[in-house]
Amino acid sequence: MAEPYLMWVGGEEKPGSEDLIPVEDPATGEIFAHCHAASTSDVDAAVTLAHAAYKRGTWSRASRHHRADVLDQCAALLSTALPELITLEVQQTGRCVREMRAQVPSLTRWFKYYASVLRVEERPLLPTQGKLHNFIDRAPLGVVALIAPFNHPLLIAVKKLAPALAAGNSVVLKPSELTPLSALALGRILRAAGVPDGVFSVLPGYGATTGAALVAHPLIRKVDVTGGTAAGRAIGAVAGGNLARYTAELGGKAPLVVFSGADTQAAVNGIAFGSFVASGQTCIASTRIIVQRAVYDDVLARLKAKTESIARRIGSPANPESMMGPLVSARQLRNVEALVDEAVGSGRAKAITGGRRMSGASPLDGTDFSKGYFYEPTILVSREGDSIRQTRIWREEAFGPVIVVIPFDTEEQAVELANDSEFGLGAGIWTQDLAQAFRVSEQIEAGITWVNTHHRNDPSSPWGGAKTSSGVGSENGLDAYYAYTTTKSTIVNYASTEEMLATDDWFREGTEDVRYG
Repeated sequence: MAEPYLMWVGGEEKPGSEDLIPVEDPATGEIFAHCHAASTSDVDAAVTLAHAAYKRGTWSRASRHHRADVLDQCAALLSTALPELITLEVQQTGRCVREMRAQVPSLTRWFKYYASVLRVEERPLLPTQGKLHNFIDRAPLGVVALIAPFNHPLLIAVKKLAPALAAGNSVVLKPSELTPLSALALGRILRAAGVPDGVFSVLPGYGATTGAALVAHPLIRKVDVTGGTAAGRAIGAVAGGNLARYTAELGGKAPLVVFSGADTQAAVNGIAFGSFVASGQTCIASTRIIVQRAVYDDVLARLKAKTESIARRIGSPANPESMMGPLVSARQLRNVEALVDEAVGSGRAKAITGGRRMSGASPLDGTDFSKGYFYEPTILVSREGDSIRQTRIWREEAFGPVIVVIPFDTEEQAVELANDSEFGLGAGIWTQDLAQAFRVSEQIEAGITWVNTHHRNDPSSPWGGAKTSSGVGSENGLDAYYAYTTTKSTIVNYASTEEMLATDDWFREGTEDVRYG
């Protein structure tokens, strides 16, 4: 086996003080790499180094045009490293290569977008009373901590990293212990692009040690996390104790509403993409499919055929013809199995396709499913009435290729079903009625609502939840950039000396009125 992957600190690879992290291939169950983990002392050293780099000002006080040029170069060098990065993403996540070939090249857009923000951002001039020139600048916060999840290791890291660097901060990134390798590759890319040493560090490790030490460090001025709701609440409490800023993109249980006027095949194609891409391991996966009764049977039949077609074409994630990969770990597989088995075993739900772990050989390429964490794409429906709404699978985030399909009669019922969740991150609507699309999208409680599409993600478009269980703040767009800055107000008095002597001697002799403010 190759040498263990090292941490990236201060512009170079360094060993960690903790035990090595085994990195598993979810398709085979084999450990194919090891990675150094950061201890509490490693975290302190990296954050201290990042703070020193921030105070030196080589990045934090660099001109915005210089930072923009470096971000553009990050995009260019990322493009040249695509083959290596795609291979790493496929092997550590189990995501199909056809997905990674589509996703990873898109990451350059985030660096390019925030480079353009730097070049065109205008300095506001405020209408302050009196002969005062009041302008606003945006200054970096200092050292920021980024916590990335396992499902989109590079995408989510870059979504956070690009605005953080654009704003002039020093960044310490902790990737998931399940998928740390591609994030480490970013270190070399960013250094070659011109990011100064110490400004960007990557500290692999476990949440209970590395993550806890990072978010609790007193020099961290902002924490940005993507993960589960329980972990997000715990991290937020720690960050709040330090009065650090906090952004969290957390859980989801996205509804997807299909109205009778929609093209049913287009809707089914959208459901399949929204539900089964990344094996359902996305925060905005369309897991609650809400279909108008007039087209319910048609949609269900088409969706069953589509799902069975996907299942027939599952194989090795490295096979370009494979449609869906395994779940990321044995733990994740057990969680999905438990939720489905409980729903079906309770008598409230039935599986019309899927509902079990995959075994045997792939008909596509002979892959031995029993060695990995493959789970069949699954459709669940109520056994009677809307009984499935009484199960955990209706309310809890399974993070797997499992969807619930339920009928409705009226638009009001559709909205009620869509909002029947503590989560409010993403939602989808399928209809050809423009007025209906506007009406329903306004009523659905979600930070992102797609109409006749799903899972569209652009660096300019805000990405965040509308309910607290789905997080705080948002990624992407100007909002994310602003969240990595603090406003700096400068007020210049341009009155003449004579005017200042006449009006600004606050403690002059006499009782004449004086100004205030």
